[in-house]
Amino acid sequence: MVRRYQYVGPASLREAARTQPAGAVMHSQHDLADWLRTCPTEQTVDGEWVATFVIDQQQQLLLAPRRSEHVACAQGGPVLSAGEMTFAAGPAVVAVSNQSTGFCPEPDSWPAVEGALDAIGVRHPGRFTTEVVFRLCEDCSQISIVKDDWYVCVVCDAELPRAWNFSRRKDGR
Repeated sequence: MVRRYQYVGPASLREAARTQPAGAVMHSQHDLADWLRTCPTEQTVDGEWVATFVIDQQQQLLLAPRRSEHVACAQGGPVLSAGEMTFAAGPAVVAVSNQSTGFCPEPDSWPAVEGALDAIGVRHPGRFTTEVVFRLCEDCSQISIVKDDWYVCVVCDAELPRAWNFSRRKDGR
C-alpha cells in the first residue's frame, strides 16, 4: 500500500505557504534541464543544484528552490514523498534525502521517488542517499529525528514508537 503523507508541520508554516508558489512539475528531462537553468535554486561549490522536492499524488516530481517549504511545493496537498535532491549536469540526481519535517516521510517512500524519476528518464542513485527516520513523541507532540537507532524524545526523554506514527497526532495537525 502506498502511504499518502499529510502535512504535519506547524500551522503557521502551512498558512504562510499559501502565498508561496507551488512546485514546478517535471514532465521530462527537458523540463528538468530548463528548470535547473532558470530557477534561482542553490548551487554547490561543485556546480550541482540543490532543490526541494515532493512527489505528488499523481506520482509526479515537483521542484522548488532549496529552503522552500515542502507544503508550498505540494500546494498544501498530501504527498507520496518529500525531501531534497541534488542534481549534476545531465541532468542526473546525485543525492536525495527524505528530509522534510513538514511531511516526515518514511525511508520506505523511496519507490515513489524512483518511479517519478524513472518516468521522466532521470538517472538516480537507486535509493535515498540520506535516510531520515521521523517519529512523533506521543507524550509532548515533538517531531523527532531518530539517530543511531535512539528512539528517545530529545525534549521530554519519552520513548519514541518504533513504527511511523504521524497519523495519530494528539494536537489535531
